[in-house]
Amino acid sequence: MNSLKRSTAYSAALMIASLYPGLPWGPGLAIAQDYPVKPIRVVVPFAPGGATDITARTVSRKMAESLKQNVLVENRTGAGGVIGADHVAKSPADGYTILIGTPAEIAILPHMQKMPYDPLRDLAPVSLATASPLILVVHPSLPVRNVKELVALAKARPGQMSYGSAGTGGVHHLAGELLKTTYKLDIVHVPYKGVGAVIPDLIGGHNPMSFSSMPPSMPHVRTGKLRALGLAATKRSAAAPEVPTMAESGAPGFVVTNWFAYFAPAGTPAAVINKLNSEIQRALGQQDVRESLITLGLETLGTSAEALGKFAREEHQKFGKLIQSAGIKMD
Repeated sequence: MNSLKRSTAYSAALMIASLYPGLPWGPGLAIAQDYPVKPIRVVVPFAPGGATDITARTVSRKMAESLKQNVLVENRTGAGGVIGADHVAKSPADGYTILIGTPAEIAILPHMQKMPYDPLRDLAPVSLATASPLILVVHPSLPVRNVKELVALAKARPGQMSYGSAGTGGVHHLAGELLKTTYKLDIVHVPYKGVGAVIPDLIGGHNPMSFSSMPPSMPHVRTGKLRALGLAATKRSAAAPEVPTMAESGAPGFVVTNWFAYFAPAGTPAAVINKLNSEIQRALGQQDVRESLITLGLETLGTSAEALGKFAREEHQKFGKLIQSAGIKMD
């Protein structure tokens, strides 16, 4: 349909919808029939190089091929993901600006600070995309080969060891705090502005350890620039079968997963949400996508919008309880 016909059809839809408001359709459906007619922006609320960014760019390439429309990734960083998420929450509800969110700005930070948006009210769920258990990595100069030795070293050096995270209030921060409370350690949190800043400092030996999603850290584990000690998951990962779980290392129940999910501004027409959901799931279902992501430690998921909504509410409640019980506060 050319632009003139699109404009005429849309104008007619608006007129009829205004004359007959009781009809079970309206301008939202008219918009969705042609959607997308311009580039879609996927906002990544963190710096390039992390698992959020990798997921977004991998899926966006496939969506662009299928939709015959540009799907652009925009890194809008700051405030632990809040700036990017807030931008999407306040964007027009037309499906052209969407968020790939994480636990930080959806389920964690709302329990730790005043938020400029309500993640459960102001963002509409589209689809869960990928997930990755966190992995505990250290600089190889640290004289430890497993979690037990790391704990012993930290206890021998109270207040002298630190761990880096991608930002205060993020899932990496919570995993570090969980390590502290589980083993009663006196270690210092060093927040960075995204994973892209943590890993180079870790490789350079400026920070001795960190919990990381697997995609940004595993390439360096394989080359020996980092050493992996434990996986915060219920079972070992196919991407690193040699790395024991934290439970195997003496910390039963130590499970922290970083997930990545698509959200649109609240009020986005259901037909547009369904179209986005279909395209995201189509991309995630392609074999080359699954294979490239699993080698990095990312499990491809893909869910209905309703399932993501339920999951987001459960995660919001779960992290709230963890933050309260562990007494985790903003630095």
